[in-house]
Amino acid sequence: MPPKIEKLSLKAARRIALAAQGFGANRPPSVNAGHLRRTVDRVQLHQIDSVNVLARAHYLPAFSRLGVYDRTLLDRAAWGSKSKRTLFEYWAHEASLLPLELQPLLRWRMAAAERGDIGWQSLRVYARERRSEADALLERIRAEGPLAASDFEHGKNQGGWWGWGETKRVLEWLFWAGQITAATRRTNFERVYDLPERVIPPAIMALPTPTPADAKRALIERSARAHGIATATDLRDYFRLDPESARTAIAELVEGGTLIPVAVEGWKQPAYLHRDARIPRRITGQALLAPFDPLVWERARTERLFDFRYRIEIYVPADKRVHGYYVLPFLLDDRLVGRVDLKADRQNKRLLVRHVTWEPGAPPEAPERLAAELRAMADWLGLESVVQ
Repeated sequence: MPPKIEKLSLKAARRIALAAQGFGANRPPSVNAGHLRRTVDRVQLHQIDSVNVLARAHYLPAFSRLGVYDRTLLDRAAWGSKSKRTLFEYWAHEASLLPLELQPLLRWRMAAAERGDIGWQSLRVYARERRSEADALLERIRAEGPLAASDFEHGKNQGGWWGWGETKRVLEWLFWAGQITAATRRTNFERVYDLPERVIPPAIMALPTPTPADAKRALIERSARAHGIATATDLRDYFRLDPESARTAIAELVEGGTLIPVAVEGWKQPAYLHRDARIPRRITGQALLAPFDPLVWERARTERLFDFRYRIEIYVPADKRVHGYYVLPFLLDDRLVGRVDLKADRQNKRLLVRHVTWEPGAPPEAPERLAAELRAMADWLGLESVVQ
């Protein structure tokens, strides 16, 4: 007879998910490198995105959880000296900053890219018939040290983030394949590449490479820890794993007792509770969430947890946008109660609140608590005023 499946209310699932993501705890009065490290370890990665209308996306999850902090703490962790570095760049959910100890768990992905088995089709050609071009660029970096695409002839980007020139495409394949990594970022956020052994600490490089199956199981476990409670789709989406590998890993983690099958009120799919997940009696606090925050980046999960349909409208024509260009959900205690379209007017030192949309049933204290969070964000960004 199969074991009885525990049933959880939607409110309990929501509190579990929020606690797993670091919400509900008191923000420290002064944030240090340890606070930041523990936050990244909890969420496992910070997604990188090029949009800078408010702040670069990778800075925002720590602000949402910790409040005002010195962004150079994250810069040093990601792109500082080799001895001080605790993060590295690679493709995980998307382009991401990850704790260094995850590097061995992603070597299978690097090896697959090196063979030309994964990655964008436009880049796979450098694993095969155009391999000599990639080898030539790699040798130049080996001989000359850290280089960006713009350091090569014809290497400068052609029209922005995805308008890559030929050299940039070669460099990105080498990056996918783990042949090079990000040494630093320039003031325009251009990635500078170098050999991994000159960037990543020797202790990390010396760690054994797990089998792909072991690595994927470890990634699913980390995904489950970051989620607290999740469906199989949620678990594999966090590190963008294939369905078959995820199913195998989940089954093994269930058998080993790390994941506990549960049923969540209103969810059509089975769910899995990490055995170490906390189930707090209540969640208090407020936060503005970046569009790429791991709490909300999987939009179907956001709807299941919060009954909150969220879509980013950056690529929607202005006259067809419903809520605005760069809209941040507003978390109040354990509910998403509003949407705030924000822009940093750095020249005039103003935080522009272009539009606020409240959800039905938003509590009466929501505007006051949002105002406090906007003031904190303005202070964090070095802006003098909040303008609505």
